[in-house]
Amino acid sequence: MKIRPLSIEGAWEVTPQQHGDPRGLFLEWYRFDRLAEAVGHPLRLAQANISVSARDVVRGIHFADVPPGQAKYVTCVRGAVLDVVVDVRVGSPTYGRWEAVRLDDTERRAVYLAEGLGHGFCALTDDATLSYLCSTTYNPAGEHTVHPLDPDLGIDWPATMPLLSDRDAAAPSLAETRAAGVLPGYDACRSFIEGLETRPSP
Repeated sequence: MKIRPLSIEGAWEVTPQQHGDPRGLFLEWYRFDRLAEAVGHPLRLAQANISVSARDVVRGIHFADVPPGQAKYVTCVRGAVLDVVVDVRVGSPTYGRWEAVRLDDTERRAVYLAEGLGHGFCALTDDATLSYLCSTTYNPAGEHTVHPLDPDLGIDWPATMPLLSDRDAAAPSLAETRAAGVLPGYDACRSFIEGLETRPSP
């Protein structure tokens, strides 16, 4: 597989090598050793999730308190989505920027995003199915959301009429979230991740 850093520190695109013949195909969609080599520490697997979305559904932008945060390894096992990473870390050189990667069941790419980054996606097909590997279990008290249609973020969602959950539709803007003191700090995120890099593997 090829692991390529994105323009936002802490995010990577993973492109697997697919082996096919008339019977079908085989690929390694996750390799803990290869990912650890790229990001500097193993991904602790605490929870795995599946989400299924109709076309034009937009989910996000979600992020978690750091510590402990929640790193994610995301791939699309059916259909296609535009996966979006948003830098919500106050003090980061790329604060407020976003980057998108198409995830689908053809190229079978994945995205890894470190603790402290925001995540969202737009379903490009019906029944778009995402698989998430997560470093921590879900903690509703420590998870937050930024409005995905915040004009200051200016995310170019490929949906004429984005379909949002009630929670995401009521989410504050990035500026409002920052003013409330909810966003993670860049230095705190870096310190936390550096601690993971020096911690022995389980």
